[in-house]
Amino acid sequence: MYTSMSDCLIKTIRSEGYFGMYRGAAVNLTLVTPEKAIKLAANDFFRHHLSKDGKKLTLLREMLAGCGAGTCQVIVTTPMEMLKIQLQDAGRIAAQKKLVAAQAQLSSSSAVGSAEPAVERRTTATQITRELLRSKGIAGLYKGLGATLLRDVPFSIVYFPLFANLNKLGQKDPNVKAPFYVSFLSGCVAGSTAAVAVNPCDVIKTRLQSLQRGVNEDTYSGILDCTKKIWQKEGPMAFLKGAYCRALVIAPLFGIAQVVYFIGIAEFLLDMLPKHRA
Repeated sequence: MYTSMSDCLIKTIRSEGYFGMYRGAAVNLTLVTPEKAIKLAANDFFRHHLSKDGKKLTLLREMLAGCGAGTCQVIVTTPMEMLKIQLQDAGRIAAQKKLVAAQAQLSSSSAVGSAEPAVERRTTATQITRELLRSKGIAGLYKGLGATLLRDVPFSIVYFPLFANLNKLGQKDPNVKAPFYVSFLSGCVAGSTAAVAVNPCDVIKTRLQSLQRGVNEDTYSGILDCTKKIWQKEGPMAFLKGAYCRALVIAPLFGIAQVVYFIGIAEFLLDMLPKHRA
């Protein structure tokens, strides 16, 4: 349906308006904070326990800590991605239906009069959640869990060791934190690198979590079936679809997250809360 990022942008704005670009934003705003908090805190937790002997963490141990962080975060990531994809797909499917209806109307020019266009009802995250819980239970929100693990665990294995080593380059003293701009740039570089590296897994996860199918779109029974069909019908380059766009999003997201985490804004805000006397 889309040939490039700019083509997707133009077609989305034409069919859904400017705010069509923000479908699923509410879900992201609600769940991205706990997701990143779990990810970053879990990485520090595992790094602490893997370095109890006082020695510097080896690359393997840094990767193990990242693996643990990626595994913990899917508790929030999977339902967040599931809901976001359904909301974004709703706009895409609606645009396809409008196009098909317009073509059908043009082809039936001999018909007397014209049918009144149906009013599109926007789907909300609450409606999708209720429907999934009613029909499939809590497992409905965790569809694609295996594919999410397949993406987020390798992402964290690449991201955290790369960030830690890039961030160390800006430390004048091992006992002093790097300047905030170094943490920001390290997060951007490490985030975009990891995002591109695991993009094939993200493509598979997105296809598996899409509940609605457009015209001539395949259905998939699992990770292997999805991989096989994409390779056979679209070629290997299909696994890199959206890599550039994803890198553009992930880079500032992790740069900002690392700055907030390293500066200790959360600790500052918690200290402002009134403390109960014993």
